[in-house]
Amino acid sequence: MNFAGIIPARYASTRFPGKPLAILGGKPMIQRVYEQVAKVLDDVYVATDDDRIFNAVTEFGGKVVMTSPDHKSGTDRIEEAASKIGKDFDVVINIQGDEPFIHESQIRTVCECFDDPQTMIATLGRPFTENDTLADLENPNSPKLVCDNNGFAMYFSRSVIPYIRNAEKQAWLGKFNYLKHIGLYAYRRNVLAEITKLPQSSLEIAESLEQLRWLQNGYKIKVGVTKVETIGIDTPADLEKAEAFLAQRR
Repeated sequence: MNFAGIIPARYASTRFPGKPLAILGGKPMIQRVYEQVAKVLDDVYVATDDDRIFNAVTEFGGKVVMTSPDHKSGTDRIEEAASKIGKDFDVVINIQGDEPFIHESQIRTVCECFDDPQTMIATLGRPFTENDTLADLENPNSPKLVCDNNGFAMYFSRSVIPYIRNAEKQAWLGKFNYLKHIGLYAYRRNVLAEITKLPQSSLEIAESLEQLRWLQNGYKIKVGVTKVETIGIDTPADLEKAEAFLAQRR
């Protein structure tokens, strides 16, 4: 199959303006994300609405597409970018622009989900482990998901799902194989075009999770399992932690 990786990147951010151009280990963060993805995929693009990001990507030799500043989500931005690129991709992968340590295995895993012809959209889940705490499980900023017996998502939630009856919360992690959602998405090209035309759904509005719009409209989301934890960067403090993590790897 023909895969394309597209990295949406905005300059404006309430908590961290200019985040894609923040320097991490001597390189702009968007460059680090791009280089990780390019280890696996031949077709990689940044989709942006800002000249500064456009110029930075061009300077390091990356491919970049200028898109509208009016998009409400990264999904909408990559649909415009995919249309402008104009190549006949089978699957488009949406890679978060603030995940400079995304692992090659994660990209491969989400690609392998499309070996199943029923897969319309794919994403990743990471099993919680004995190193995780109840606070990690209950963190509403870390969505959880449950799958059916064929590996398709049944629901995503900021709450703990499932609720385990007749057991103390402290024991829940030992009672069920909970899955943390990793926000890497891939879409069949025709499906990407369809879902960006859908209005917000009631479940999406309730939980503020875009993927619930797709589920509520009947799209099948295959979940690949990864044991790799991602390190997202949302604030300048996160960038400092990422610098320390990068220094440990050298």
